[in-house]
Amino acid sequence: MKNNYIPFIILLILTSCSNVTEEDLLEPIILEPEESINYTQHIQPIMVNNCTFCHNDPPVNGAPNSLTTYNAVVNSVNNSNLIGRISRETGESGAMPIGGPKLPQDLIDLVIQWQVDGFLEN
Repeated sequence: MKNNYIPFIILLILTSCSNVTEEDLLEPIILEPEESINYTQHIQPIMVNNCTFCHNDPPVNGAPNSLTTYNAVVNSVNNSNLIGRISRETGESGAMPIGGPKLPQDLIDLVIQWQVDGFLEN
């Protein structure tokens, strides 16, 4: 009688397996058509959640600058290659955030689009 359950157990195990990646677990940011990217709604949360543990005011852990204000982030995009640094692969020299995984591409794309749109604040 015990052997009757083995095929069902094997079937249960096989159908419960999945191929979920870290990207699948991240909630994507959904933009409305023609919605402009702005600092307050889109960019500031990226900085707070991924950058300000070092790039605080004052900066810590050897970070050269703060990323806590609109002007500081605009300055870093324009003068400190912020987009280039967050676009580098994990482990690549100069990649940000240091010691963490590369930001999801959709967040990097928001920063790029924010620059293209002219650094809207609100």
